[in-house]
Amino acid sequence: MKLSIYAKNMVVTPHVTRRIEKKTDKMSRYLLPETEMQIRMRREKNNLRVVEITVPMGNNVILRAEAAEPDNLFMAIDQALAKIERQIHRHRTKLGKRIKEDAFAAPEPEYIEEDVVDEAAPKIVRRKTFPVRPMSVDDAIIQMEMLGHDFFAFVNIETERTNVLYRRKDGDLGLLEPEV
Repeated sequence: MKLSIYAKNMVVTPHVTRRIEKKTDKMSRYLLPETEMQIRMRREKNNLRVVEITVPMGNNVILRAEAAEPDNLFMAIDQALAKIERQIHRHRTKLGKRIKEDAFAAPEPEYIEEDVVDEAAPKIVRRKTFPVRPMSVDDAIIQMEMLGHDFFAFVNIETERTNVLYRRKDGDLGLLEPEV
């Protein structure tokens, strides 16, 4: 496993680097050797220390965790690493269950659900870009759950069109597919 450590508004001391290497060394047994773990640390106003960890797992799966602590960088590092470790275990467990349960099952049909658009749209306060990768609907569901989001945009590998997977208020999932 490869580590990339970045810092903003702070200095990464050798002690911090050693602590991160020691903590992440235990996780390397769950990850491929070419997997790169990116750790971004920053100091914000009021001495709030924020640690973000991103781990691309392959197969279009990205695990991400964030933790913040006032005045204590080590606690933020420990919390973020604990979150990412839980996500790695959850991802590997779901992957194993999916392989066992769905090995010979036929895919279920997908249904289009229309979403009601509110007339008074709120203003855009943040824009974010992200890579859109081709994947199956099942992989998109796993990725959305790993990130902990309520929606996920992806390119459907079967139709080669951009789809949006979202969590409905009743807890079920919806899939938005464009018409030609």
